[in-house]
Amino acid sequence: MAAALRRVCSGAPVRVSPWSCGQQRAVSTGRSYLPSRWPLPLLLVSGGGYLGYQKYKWRDQQEDGATPVLATPTQISPADGKILHFGQVKNCEVEQVKGVTYSLESFLGPQQGRSNESPSSFRDRLLSSPDHDLFHVVVYLAPGDYHCFHSPADWKVERRRHFPGCLLSVNPGVARLVKELFCLNERVALTGQWQHGFFSLTAVGATNVGSIRVYFDQELQTNAPRYNKGSFHDHSYVDGQSLKADGVGGVASEGEGVVLQKGAAVGEFNLGSTIVLLFEAPKDFSFSLQPGQRIRVGEGLGSL
Repeated sequence: MAAALRRVCSGAPVRVSPWSCGQQRAVSTGRSYLPSRWPLPLLLVSGGGYLGYQKYKWRDQQEDGATPVLATPTQISPADGKILHFGQVKNCEVEQVKGVTYSLESFLGPQQGRSNESPSSFRDRLLSSPDHDLFHVVVYLAPGDYHCFHSPADWKVERRRHFPGCLLSVNPGVARLVKELFCLNERVALTGQWQHGFFSLTAVGATNVGSIRVYFDQELQTNAPRYNKGSFHDHSYVDGQSLKADGVGGVASEGEGVVLQKGAAVGEFNLGSTIVLLFEAPKDFSFSLQPGQRIRVGEGLGSL
């Protein structure tokens, strides 16, 4: 087991299963196909039928010029999956599963415009008001789940930060054993602002799922065979660049960032992985979740 983990974390090329990505990958939004040699029972068992239906539904809406159906005000889940953990962020440590934590600063990296010389904690420096708290939600996408992720709220993305890294399994069983698992794995963090302050959505890679796509960012390249441990690459959306929205409704590019409407398609994994939301909200924000529950895109996470 230890030897296997060292091989995955070494930065060396990883052998990819045809079930996950590469030339054999099962789905790519409107641009690929399901390999004909895969028997139908396998596709049905793996969730391929449901995933394909969702993909083609979004593509048909785009081709017809119709606006995709957006979530209602209380429907803000970014993905289909299982709730691993949620709650307030305390002492700059975030729980990936109950009792197992990772460092908030290691996960997001240094934040521009928020001085590290301040006597306050990294968590406090993210907040815009002393009347607010920082909250988090972890959604695990199993291999059979719908692999696209959507905007959980109306917000403006200001920066993309790509962390090359390991491709360890993010299965809940592994998450209970490996501290700071989400800081070790490759991930793409989108950070910005919503009506209550700081907001971020981070797509975390997993075993053979280093390929992470963000529809409005054609420059993002993930799953590099070699990388420097602990490195990250930033891209700002507030420098006036013109970004292509890739035909997906609910996305608008402007000089001060990428504006996402609630429910807009944001990106996809090749197979199941994890989405981590970190967001600022008034202290009376309340989750309407249970640990371990199944959730679908658009279902409510909580309310004020």
